[in-house]
Amino acid sequence: MLTLYDNLDSGNGYKVRLLLSLLGQPYRWVELDLERGETRTPQFLAKNPNGRVPVLELEDGSCLAESDAILWYLAEGTPFVPEDRLARAQVLQWMFFEQYSHEPYVATSRYILRHLPPDHPRRTELPQRLERARAALEVMERHLEWRRWFVADRYTVADIALYANTHVAHEASLDLEPWPKVRAWLERVAGEPRHVPLTTRPG
Repeated sequence: MLTLYDNLDSGNGYKVRLLLSLLGQPYRWVELDLERGETRTPQFLAKNPNGRVPVLELEDGSCLAESDAILWYLAEGTPFVPEDRLARAQVLQWMFFEQYSHEPYVATSRYILRHLPPDHPRRTELPQRLERARAALEVMERHLEWRRWFVADRYTVADIALYANTHVAHEASLDLEPWPKVRAWLERVAGEPRHVPLTTRPG
């Protein structure tokens, strides 16, 4: 059976949990306490030397890190990855956008606000990070102007990757009111069969 090493509050881990639910794929879930350094133990570092969740351990003991790589591995050969060559590249395009232009600003701002004290030095990063987060949301809004989904007019792992942190953007003090297309898309994702909220504990 697959094993997912994760933390319930992790947007990156949630991407994988959401896809596993959509696929109806059984798996064992192991929650790690990031505040207690459980991703820095020798045992976990042997699975992912980068010391981050999520990590997917396969049946043969092989381990795969990086949330979007895990999404791609699980989604290959399913409806969540298109067969068309260009559409596949476009899915990757949005997954790269999510990791480079979206997640570092939306998710990191959320982490700072939820997990660090008000006097923490990293609070000074927030104005610039939130400005970049709004820029990413504007890119998404323009793309969704005449589209229901990000690629190929269907729900793909591009949507899953972007949904994970966008739907909790309010926890990063980002008001989504200026982006109605993004809000409508979030509702479509949440309305899909087998959808699970971020706070749902597996098992």
